[in-house]
Amino acid sequence: MTSIVRLLIFINVAVFALQQISPDELFGHFALWPLGRHSVPGMGVVGFEPWQLITSAFLHGGVMHIVFNMYALYMFGGMVERALGARRFVWLYAASVLTAGVAQLWVVTATLDSGAVPTVGASGGVFGVLLAFAMLFPHSRVYILPLPVPLKAWVMVTIFAVIELTSGVMGTSQGVAHFAHLGGMLGAAIVMFAIGYQSRVQPPGDLRGP
Repeated sequence: MTSIVRLLIFINVAVFALQQISPDELFGHFALWPLGRHSVPGMGVVGFEPWQLITSAFLHGGVMHIVFNMYALYMFGGMVERALGARRFVWLYAASVLTAGVAQLWVVTATLDSGAVPTVGASGGVFGVLLAFAMLFPHSRVYILPLPVPLKAWVMVTIFAVIELTSGVMGTSQGVAHFAHLGGMLGAAIVMFAIGYQSRVQPPGDLRGP
């Protein structure tokens, strides 16, 4: 693992361990809540605070949630960090998390009905990393279980984006922050174009994705 990817995984795992001690305290202050003030049983009155756009990306809703996110970050983050350098990778990840948070904040506030539900997870940053990987190594082959054949990276990410957009618009897969995933990809695209990225002709080899 590269240095920033290792640090991100360590922070996420450490925060998840803290969640087991005081979940309501962390979720009440650091998860992403819709705009306004909301009374939530066990947490009291909660609401949106600006820092939640970032801190929510280091909280997770369960073991499988953090395992899948960290596995994807481990699989693809190192190659992206090596290609961009540590500083640009930090900017990429931070921009992905921020735009994911803004997109999700707009959606959850606009669709708020009977109760406020917090958004947590590193998925926005991870989807940003996936997009950057596809832009850097578009012809790299990735195995996505249970598909028996590999997909080129650009095909994989395009399929993911279409699924997220369709699911978000149609309202399927409730409990999944589809627009946060798309927002993360948007943030990554902005950074990649801003730094004038160049695709690598030689892919880094076959990968086995989640």
